[in-house]
Amino acid sequence: MDLSCFKAYDLRGRVPDQLNPTLAEKIGRAYVEITGAKKVIVGYDIRLSSPDITEALSSGLMAAGADVYDIGLCGTEQVYFATSHYGMDGGIMVTASHNPKDHNGMKMVGPESRPISSDNGLNDIRDRVLEPFANAPEQGRYETLEVMSAYVDHLLGYIDAGSLKPMTIVCNAGNGGAGLVIDELEQHLPFEFVKVHHQPDGHFPNGVPNPILPENRTATADAVIEHGAAMGIAWDGDYDRCFFFDENGRFIEGYYVVGLLADQFLRKTGGGKVIHDPRLTWNTLDLVKAAGGKAIESKTGHAFIKQRMRDEDAVYGGEMSAHHYFRDFAYCDSGMIPWLLIAERLCQSGQTLSSLIDARIEAYPASGEINRTINDPPKVIAAIEAKYSVGAKSVSFVDGLSVEFDNWRFNLRMSNTEPVVRLNVESRADKALMEEKTEELLQEMDRLNTN
Repeated sequence: MDLSCFKAYDLRGRVPDQLNPTLAEKIGRAYVEITGAKKVIVGYDIRLSSPDITEALSSGLMAAGADVYDIGLCGTEQVYFATSHYGMDGGIMVTASHNPKDHNGMKMVGPESRPISSDNGLNDIRDRVLEPFANAPEQGRYETLEVMSAYVDHLLGYIDAGSLKPMTIVCNAGNGGAGLVIDELEQHLPFEFVKVHHQPDGHFPNGVPNPILPENRTATADAVIEHGAAMGIAWDGDYDRCFFFDENGRFIEGYYVVGLLADQFLRKTGGGKVIHDPRLTWNTLDLVKAAGGKAIESKTGHAFIKQRMRDEDAVYGGEMSAHHYFRDFAYCDSGMIPWLLIAERLCQSGQTLSSLIDARIEAYPASGEINRTINDPPKVIAAIEAKYSVGAKSVSFVDGLSVEFDNWRFNLRMSNTEPVVRLNVESRADKALMEEKTEELLQEMDRLNTN
């Protein structure tokens, strides 16, 4: 049996050779045997293969004795929400997020929506799939559960509805599931939504919903300009990540959104801890300190960030990859809470999104993440460390290699899944220096890669 769909954090693979209903049924059985779950939330995304895979998964869960609560077509965060809100033993979302349309996958959580990844049960589930199964003495029950209304109420609890003013917002669901939530929220908000690629459609007529790809940003940017919108928002397929465009249609790097959300959240809570990843940090550190909070660095990746947030009881966590985590959302990531907070900020401040962001880009210009295919990543990173740690103010290994000087810093880390090295560079108010050092590091990596 091909089990290559089991990854470090979740399951993803091509349908039907890497993931299919037969395997999904076994995964359901293995999930119950390994976790001991008795009540499990199940939801699925807009992919064409999702209903069949979900049905088979549910059959496996019930055959192993667990009750299934099916919340239907939804986003990953609704599985997180329902699992914690209704006190379930676990939850499984059938989704492949922004993978190609012939792929599917699963994201799994345990009680309180704690992530299940390769270091706490996912590998055990994978290994158990290979063994024979016997049915539980008592089959689990199946029922559907309506969570949209409770979820929407929860989302609205993050903002002060009285401070909102009418404005136009472009929203691009990428034919994923986000449009269904926007339609529900719309009834409670004074905003006019311009809806782009709004209908859920697993054929992905406008391409796979992945706004990280520059070619996928044009539709949102153009609509912002055409309608004179205050901002644009785009989501990936299961809408656990959201991406922002200012009123000029400019795509905003996720790094600057983390600082903005940290600042907005700390204003509400009057302080608290904020978790961030080590790739780009100075802007976040600056804003968190100014807002009376405490910034704490964590290894990149949702399992690490969520655990660190629990350990520190942090109010908010953000990654530059557009994942945003909230304490009151079971420490999970949401693609809906961030844009509500930023819309609220625009209404309360009377400022444009570009004016809020421009000052931060000027203060801390950043390269954005640059990926390079490298034959021997550890060798190249070790050589860069040897060269650049001389005269450095600090060298850290929280996630890859971070080297800091007085007026610029960089982070270099390996991909978990491919022979790729990822570089991020930032400076203090010196764009030319940031660009010069980025180019210098890339040339050095190329030279090391050919030697």
